[in-house]
Amino acid sequence: MNFIPTKLEGLYVVEPEVHGDSRGFFMESYSQAAFAEHGIDIPFVQDNHSLSAQSGVLRGLHYQVNPHAQTKLVRVITGAIYDVAVDIRPNSPTFGQWEGVILSEANKRQLLIPRGFAHGFCTIVPNTQVLYKVDAFYSPEQDRGILWSDPALGIHWPTANPILSGKDQEHPLLVDAELIY
Repeated sequence: MNFIPTKLEGLYVVEPEVHGDSRGFFMESYSQAAFAEHGIDIPFVQDNHSLSAQSGVLRGLHYQVNPHAQTKLVRVITGAIYDVAVDIRPNSPTFGQWEGVILSEANKRQLLIPRGFAHGFCTIVPNTQVLYKVDAFYSPEQDRGILWSDPALGIHWPTANPILSGKDQEHPLLVDAELIY
């Protein structure tokens, strides 16, 4: 596996080694040993799987506060997304900055998002399935979000008219968000 650091500390694009032939392909999507070789020791405890039936579905920006903050390892099984991570660590030199990458069935890239980041994605094609590992269980009491269209963030989403849940339409701006790490 190739671990590509981004401009945001702790945020990595992970490229698995893909072995393909006329039958298809094989790859390790996760290897505790490969992550440990890069100094990343994360005890993942839960896998989450979502299907977005339409292109332009935007989910996010989500995070959990302590004591249930989450690290995520995100990948796409079918389709494609524009995946975004926002640094919301108050003492970070890159606080409020974001990184966006395309994750797709074709490129097989993954995004490792550490605790202290808000996460969201927008589907680029219909019938996109996203699978991600987390290192803390879902906790409704610690579930938080930031408004996807916060002008202070200036995220360049790949749609002008996203399809949003009611919850994702109501998140606060970053300046008003609860950030407990």
